[in-house]
Amino acid sequence: MKEYVVGLTLRIAGFAGVAMMAAACGSSNPTPTTPTPTSSVSFAQQIQAQILTPACVSCHTDDGRTPTGGLNLKSGSAFASLVGVASTGKPGAIRVIAGNPSGSYLVQKLEGAADIVGLRMPRNGPPYLTDAQVALIRLWIQNGAPNN
Repeated sequence: MKEYVVGLTLRIAGFAGVAMMAAACGSSNPTPTTPTPTSSVSFAQQIQAQILTPACVSCHTDDGRTPTGGLNLKSGSAFASLVGVASTGKPGAIRVIAGNPSGSYLVQKLEGAADIVGLRMPRNGPPYLTDAQVALIRLWIQNGAPNN
């Protein structure tokens, strides 16, 4: 009798395991192939205040002069100077293409892409922006480059 109970228990456990594996394989909720950004990035608090103002505004300001490259990155002007705006340095390039960080010339300049015109930014580097800072800019652009 004891052997019968043990055998029955093993069969039930085996059927349960097979059923669970089959259910997992036939799931109607496929895993997405590309991750979707979920983190919110604040342009004013994170991009402007923590990156652009300390690292870029010394050259890209209209305070007492014409900003380098015609790009004014001081608070209150940066967003309008970046998103959807053509680069003055590289014909055909757009500074920030909402939703497309790799196609955005800003990211290319920050990462030192091979086909940029002029120097990698910030010009006074190295040190350049940290990988985390560039990743934050990339995420902001990927999220649609909101003016928030």
